[in-house]
Amino acid sequence: MNEVVKFLQENPVQYLATVGCDGKAKCHPFMFAGELGGKLWFCTNNQKDVYKDMQSNPNIEVSVSSPAYAWIRLSGEAVFENNMDAKKMCIQNPIVKGQYGDATNPIFEVFYLKNAHAVIADFSGNPPKEYNL
Repeated sequence: MNEVVKFLQENPVQYLATVGCDGKAKCHPFMFAGELGGKLWFCTNNQKDVYKDMQSNPNIEVSVSSPAYAWIRLSGEAVFENNMDAKKMCIQNPIVKGQYGDATNPIFEVFYLKNAHAVIADFSGNPPKEYNL
């Protein structure tokens, strides 16, 4: 878990892929919020299409690459939970705070990845590292 969290924190703008409500692939710029209670947390706005996409089909994948040409693929099922501790963790990010103001904002949603699977790879020729989280 630590290597996955570190990779996501060091590469803060990720891309989250969903299946859109129209049945087509969608890719959304996203940010990892943090690890809490052994879960990887993210946040969004319940007025956005990405939220609606995940309500319709919660299977998602997050990907990002590093300046050193390594990358991660993180997949799992998005589980939305009204978890105030997770919301408070997320709202500490100045970008998130600027968008939502407070953890109690009714459009502010948090979710974690259930059955998360991560693969970290690079162009070294070494086998990828895999993690079930």
